[in-house]
Amino acid sequence: MAVNRVPVLKRCRSLGLDPIYLGVDKKSNRELKRANKKMSEYGLQLREKQKAKFIYGVLEKPFRNYYAKADRMKGMTGENLMILLERRLDNVIFRLGFARTRKEARQIVDHKHVLVNGKSVNIPSYLIKAGDVIEIREKNKGSQRYKDILEVTGARLVPAWLEADQEALKGTIKELPTREEIDVPVDEMLIVELYSK
Repeated sequence: MAVNRVPVLKRCRSLGLDPIYLGVDKKSNRELKRANKKMSEYGLQLREKQKAKFIYGVLEKPFRNYYAKADRMKGMTGENLMILLERRLDNVIFRLGFARTRKEARQIVDHKHVLVNGKSVNIPSYLIKAGDVIEIREKNKGSQRYKDILEVTGARLVPAWLEADQEALKGTIKELPTREEIDVPVDEMLIVELYSK
């Protein structure tokens, strides 16, 4: 499995991204030393794509596949792309507050701690649907790991399209998210322009 091992704060700095979107509370003290270089149109488009890939932890090939799928769907391609990324199981676990970061959510899914509608699912890219019930497996619920996670994520705001029961480590997908409900600082129109060249 290919893994991006670039330090998170360094990557955030180069993309001009606040680490809070990744669930990281740290701040970088360093400044980006790019002497007022004007970025080309292509550079801006590429940066938006890299931002989306980095936030959701998706590599190039799967990201391209998401784009192709979004392009085939009805409606705006850019909005469809963001909604597809938001529907990933590892992202939903992060949004429900059952993981501190999306990377941790991915690991939780990989380790078969997650049940979707009562069935074990260990595919982080699994796309959830409206009405799905997601919960942490019974034997893992009492572990110290989840107590520590809930201490950190307890105050985090759960999006309106999700319903979370933090005590029971259970969540329900009320409806699929709309672009307005996705608080990710990515301009998806630039990604569409990049891929439609």
